[in-house]
Formats: sequence, structure tokens, C-alpha cells
Amino acid sequence: MSGTFVGMPAFPEAAREAVRDATLRGNLRHATHTIRAKRARAVAELSDWAELREAGRRIKDHTLRHLDRYLVRLEESVTAAGGTVHWAADADEANRIVADLVKETGESEVVKVKSMATQETGLNEALAAEGIRAYETDLAELIVQLGHDRPSHILVPAIHRNRGEIRDIFRSEMGAWGRPAPDGLSDAPAELAEAARLHLREKFLRAKVGVSGANFMVAETGTLVVVESEGNGRMCLTLPETLISVVGIEKVVPTWRDLEVFLQTLPRSSTAERMNPYTSMWTGTTDGDGPRTFHLVLLDNGRTDTLADEVGRQALRCIRCSACLNVCPVYERAGGHAYGSVYPGPIGAILSPQLRGVTDDIDASLPYASSLCGACYEVCPVAIDIPEVLVHLRERVVEGGPAVRRGNRVVLRPAKGHAAERAAMRAARWAFSRPGALRAGQRLASRTRRLHPRTLPGPAGAWTDTRDLPALPPEPFRDWWQRTRGGQEGAE
Repeated sequence: MSGTFVGMPAFPEAAREAVRDATLRGNLRHATHTIRAKRARAVAELSDWAELREAGRRIKDHTLRHLDRYLVRLEESVTAAGGTVHWAADADEANRIVADLVKETGESEVVKVKSMATQETGLNEALAAEGIRAYETDLAELIVQLGHDRPSHILVPAIHRNRGEIRDIFRSEMGAWGRPAPDGLSDAPAELAEAARLHLREKFLRAKVGVSGANFMVAETGTLVVVESEGNGRMCLTLPETLISVVGIEKVVPTWRDLEVFLQTLPRSSTAERMNPYTSMWTGTTDGDGPRTFHLVLLDNGRTDTLADEVGRQALRCIRCSACLNVCPVYERAGGHAYGSVYPGPIGAILSPQLRGVTDDIDASLPYASSLCGACYEVCPVAIDIPEVLVHLRERVVEGGPAVRRGNRVVLRPAKGHAAERAAMRAARWAFSRPGALRAGQRLASRTRRLHPRTLPGPAGAWTDTRDLPALPPEPFRDWWQRTRGGQEGAE
């Protein structure tokens, strides 16, 4: 499966390198704190936010339970509206379908509106191998593409770049991809936006094929929905003669009425806006309006296998708002590239290992890329209990049990030191079930605390590589209580 950044190390090594980059940490801290503060104000305006959140969770869970039925209904609706539906079991099949469809048009270039599904499959690289050039038109995706970079955030893929870096990228790279940057371009946001607008305009007017994703698909009518903030998506969806949309099968919702919930929660959770600036909806094809040919590629790529996990399947509720990234203390310090996936942050830590299901150091390390503080769950607009899934996936790694992709018997690689961890848990169970032994052990530990090492030896050293051992008090709590309170139960 595609989606792994080739050559990336496991999360601990990648994160260790990232936290040494002061510029990166400064960019992330400024951006995430700004976004989270705006989101908090936008959400606070709604007195029924909790009810909307619960409604979104229920709609998603209901749809996932009956996904087979709603996907068949979606195919029927899209076909009846003049579109063509293709089914892709994995990334390679999806890329092959799209490449063949583009080649049938005789074109050698496409314009794209931001699509995480095509990033997941590595579509741009697959098209390039077939002699087809893909142009990203979302501003942040354009910055990433021109900079020969990788996305590091779901909503703002270039969040790790500051204005000065973006100006330098535009100056040095735009000319190789089309219209060059204006002479004397500064790092003023308005000038950068205008340079991108002029660069992209010629591509919109020339391109005959557009490639998109979708935020939602309505089974009832076959309607696809894209929400974005710049208008570039609107250009991609309306000007080309052929439109190809690649969408994960979990993006389907049963009815138009269900959109009401998500069109309230998604903008506030992602861009902190009351209403999304550009909400584009299309149903099949219409003579004289929009593309003449429409293809929908429904992508599985591990999603059906994820559904089989009763705990892990809630990750498929995700509506890609990125709220969890903006409150995560780990993401804020390590950045998105450390996750080795197009899905960074807390949601990526639970989604990527399930979708990819490979014996890979990156996937085995991702469930540990969290402090389990729970901030991600608190802000999730569809109530995904990310800490619960993280612990669940950690159990899989430690036990070396089957990964989600069971068809070819792939397993997640056991974490280093898992045998020592299990031995430590057995020792703790023995001690906590014997109060006398626990009390004696506590006293001995307190009296010898000056001799204790700062790090643990052997396999347990992996725990103290990134943590300090807690300092022991001069006396155990039980002894302190006995000395100061006389052992009185319930004393105030």
C-alpha cells in the first residue's frame, strides 16, 4: 500500500530530529495555537454543539454498520445521474484506473483540488510514471509541490513553512512549473496569494481533466461535496471537460439531511468559520453545465479491514477537520513529517497503522506517538475516542497479534522490550495484591533513593530514553499519613 513516506524512520527517531529544529517548532506553535483559539471561539457560539457532535457520531456509526448497502445505493444514484463508478481495492488499482482514464482523453496534464485519498495512494507519482503531470491547485498543496516537500498537516499541509520560506519557494520554483513569480515578490500574504493566483489561472483555463477528492458523498442522490476556502476547488470542479473523483468509501452519508450536521461542525472545527466559504456540490453530469464526463473511483485500501475491528473502526468516522492535530502537544513539537504518513497527528497515529497493516517500524511506533492526554477526543466533532484506539493498537503491537489486514496474515511487529514489559506488569500485580510486601518495598525504595539510577537498564531503557524517572519522596505516603494523621481513616 502507498501512503508511507519512503525512507522515513520510525516515529521516535523522526520526532527526535524534528524537535531540534527551532524554526519548525516556532512555525508549528504559532500556527496551531492560533487555529485552536479561533476554533474554541467558533464552537462556543453554538449552544447545541454537544448535540451536533453526538449526531455526527451516530450518523457515521450507522453508515459504517450498513456501508455495503449505502455504497450500492451510491453507485446506483451516480450512474443514474450520468456518472461512471469504478471500484479500487487498493492504491495500485486506484492509480491505474485514474491513469487509464486520463490517457483515454489524450491529455498529458491534470489539475487537482486537494485530495488526501490521492496523496494516500501516491497518485501524482503514478501519473508521472505514465507521462502525465499533475498540478496541485490548493494554495498549501501548491507550496508543498513547488518545494519538493511533503504535507505535514491535514488542513494546512504547508503549516511547517513560514512566509519567508514560501516567498523563496515561489521565486525559485514557479518558473519551472508555469508562470514565474512576479519580480520583487515579498513575503506579504496578499502578494504571495496574488502570485499563486496568477500562476494557477493559466492552468485552470488550459486543463481538460480535473482530479478531485470529496468530503462527503450522498447515497440518496449520488451527490459529491467538496468544501474549501479559496475557490480553487470550484475552478477544478467546473472548468475541465472530464472530472475524476477519488474518494474513500467511508465518506458516504445516507441522505441530504445528514449533511446538515457536518456542514455545521466541519467548518467550525477546521477553519473556525461559521460557514464554509466554498461548498461545491455536483451530481453526475448536466448538459451545458460543468464537466461533460464524470468518473467516481471508490477507494477501499484497507478500509474494509479496518471495519472488522470493533474498537479501531471508529477512526473511519473522521471528517478530516484536523482539530486533533491543533491541540496535540506531541504534534506541536514533532510536526507532521515525523508520522511518516499523509495522515499525521493523533488521527494518523490510529488510522495509518490500520489502513496500511504492514510489518513496518513506522506503523508499530505510531500508537506510541501520544501522551494519552485526551485533548484530541475532547475536540473531535464526531467523538472518536483516539486514546482508546491508541491503547488498543498498543496492545496489538505488544502482543504481536494480527493486524487489521487479516487476509494475508500480516502482523504488526512486536515492540522492543515487550517481554520485559509483561514481566513488569506481572511483578506489579503480585506486589499490589500483597499490602505488606508493597509497604516494605516502598520503604526500601525511599531509603535508597539516592542510589537510584536516572535511567532504567536493559530493554526498559526505551522508556527512559524520552522520560525522567520520577523522584521518590523521603518517606512513603502511608508512613507520612500514619505519622501526621495517626492512621485515622477518613480524616480531613
